[in-house]
Amino acid sequence: MADTTNTQESIDDQVFAGDTPADASKLQQDLAEANERALRVQAELENYRKRTRREMEEERRYAVLPFARDLLTVVDNLERALAAAQGDGSGLLEGVQMVSAQLQNVLSQHQCMRIETVGKPFDPNIHQAIAQEASSEHPAGTVTREAQSGYKLFDRVIRPAQVFVSTGAQE
Repeated sequence: MADTTNTQESIDDQVFAGDTPADASKLQQDLAEANERALRVQAELENYRKRTRREMEEERRYAVLPFARDLLTVVDNLERALAAAQGDGSGLLEGVQMVSAQLQNVLSQHQCMRIETVGKPFDPNIHQAIAQEASSEHPAGTVTREAQSGYKLFDRVIRPAQVFVSTGAQE
């Protein structure tokens, strides 16, 4: 450690030995300015990181805004259907069917698609088997019916479909 300090002092002595006091003062001023610029750049970089982090958090928070906005129309129509049911109830079925179709449309607009199940081979990646049953209509390992629909958002499963799986024809 002492050798390093002595070496540094020796280098400083050699560098400044031929310099005039004005040169040394100029070098110190340049060094101070360089340090100040480095601190400013470092502060700007930190501010940029904070701003970027804040903007990303805000983007994540409001990413579902278009989806939520589209669902509000469906909610409004469902409330209208419920209000109509309080009267004579004649338009209730039609109203609820319209709301269901509208909701499916909104989901598909946002790339949220229902997983097709009945008649398809059982796939544990997209189906959740809740029971097995004999079926002469469907070969073994094929989905016979659906208890609850499953959905995908683009290529990611949001919820697997709950299905009944065929064991083949009963003997």
